[in-house]
Amino acid sequence: FANPLELLVATVLSAQCTDVRVNQVTPAVFKKYPTAAHYAQAPVEELEKEIYATGFYHQKAKSLQAICQALVKQHGGQVPASLEELVKLPGIGRKTANVILGNAFGIPGIVVDTHMKRVAARIGLTRETDPVKIEFDLMPLVPRARWIKFSHQMIWHGRQICTAKNPRCPVCPLLPYCDYGQNAVATGSKERRSYSTG
Repeated sequence: FANPLELLVATVLSAQCTDVRVNQVTPAVFKKYPTAAHYAQAPVEELEKEIYATGFYHQKAKSLQAICQALVKQHGGQVPASLEELVKLPGIGRKTANVILGNAFGIPGIVVDTHMKRVAARIGLTRETDPVKIEFDLMPLVPRARWIKFSHQMIWHGRQICTAKNPRCPVCPLLPYCDYGQNAVATGSKERRSYSTG
């Protein structure tokens, strides 16, 4: 992404879609719709065609249009650099807001996606299931200056090592600190799958 709007659009498109697919679609989308006003004014059917490959294109097109209309009306077409203002935008929750703040503006936040939720639970950092409560459980455990990097590392770990099914517990560097992983290694892969969280 080259600016906060592009990151916002990519983040919306990434729901239930791989990063690879989003990265295939976004260059043409960003070129065709360089500003929030372009998204806000585009016929929704046209926008749906452009983002079709990301899946759930009806809802994503409507969301992008509503968000960009709000950006134009309330923020002069600019993506705001505050959590409070971002979460007021239609369909933008704390997770998306923290992604935008951290990656576009360098403002620390903890991103609680499905991977963060799973890893944090498995290694015992939280017992909560609500993403906002998980975020607040993690905040005092990690220095604020490291929240962005922590989020990236935990999400990477959840994608690559601590996967929802068949986690790679035997090779996990967190195994000595992880009751879940120690149990999975001790009982074998069949039990590990049934004990999976997330």
